[in-house]
Amino acid sequence: MENDSLQTLQTFLEDPIFLLPEDQEKIKESLFSTSEIHADEATLKVEKSTDLSAETAEKSILPKEVHSAPVLDPIQVRGNFTKGILVIHEESSLNSDVMDMLVKMLNACGHSMTEVGLLAAESLENRSMEDFQSLNAHVVLKFGRVKHPINQLPITPYEIHTEGETEYLFADALTSISEDKNLKRQLWAALQLLFNLSAGSK
Repeated sequence: MENDSLQTLQTFLEDPIFLLPEDQEKIKESLFSTSEIHADEATLKVEKSTDLSAETAEKSILPKEVHSAPVLDPIQVRGNFTKGILVIHEESSLNSDVMDMLVKMLNACGHSMTEVGLLAAESLENRSMEDFQSLNAHVVLKFGRVKHPINQLPITPYEIHTEGETEYLFADALTSISEDKNLKRQLWAALQLLFNLSAGSK
């Protein structure tokens, strides 16, 4: 009888089947409780996905810590610096006698102080070669000691060295040159070569 189909069973059951009120209530309770469970599960899934999406969004909004090197101001050069001639001097400041000697030598080379930029050595400390090159100097006259990577260039004092489009001349401190005639002669001879002057002009 278990293998008989519903149609076969119908031939034996002549009267309609009725559910008792108690059975109807039980069926309703079981149906509602099942649907509530599914509804609760769906709510939990939605809440979890909402929490995860909110957490993801919050993480994406939060700023990331970026460690970058401090940005330094450009190197400040005194003077108009119109011809790209840069004078780097060891002294913090140049006294009147030293400045007078420098002006006379540059004038003898056909250049005025308006074409020159002055830079104290201390202004180059802790600055990179890239910072220095950003000045775009065409001629660099370095007088005395300077704490800077520029010292790594293979330059012999009082001899002209070309690096790219820049010409370099290293010499003693301007104060020392102003007090020593031999150093003055060495500097003058080097400046004549640097600025393509004839040996007899002064």
